[in-house]
Amino acid sequence: QVRLVESGGGLVQPGGSLRLSCAASGTIFSINTMSWYRQAPGKEREFVAGTSRSGITKYVDSVEGRFTISRDNAKNTVFLQMNHLKPEDTAVYYCNAEIYGSDFPSYDYWGQGTQVTVSS
Repeated sequence: QVRLVESGGGLVQPGGSLRLSCAASGTIFSINTMSWYRQAPGKEREFVAGTSRSGITKYVDSVEGRFTISRDNAKNTVFLQMNHLKPEDTAVYYCNAEIYGSDFPSYDYWGQGTQVTVSS
């Protein structure tokens, strides 16, 4: 069984920083993409940042230059460094990963989410 567990969320003032982490565990042969999504109350889930296994990254325009996604392939972990946080960043942040297990094809997995609140 594969599980994704997020951590690092919390309450921070505007302009502050947080670092989220997501660790994958279970029967894993390899992990392709790892991504972060977020969902604010009453809003649709939104793509935030993603990274390939080789380190290619992309971001939604609203976080470009403020957030940085990275990964530690040896530990099956992805991080999201969030700087210059704004109230509009407040949401539950979810980890997503495309994972190859004991056989092909790959499957899409989601974590339980971690709350990020930016408020003055």
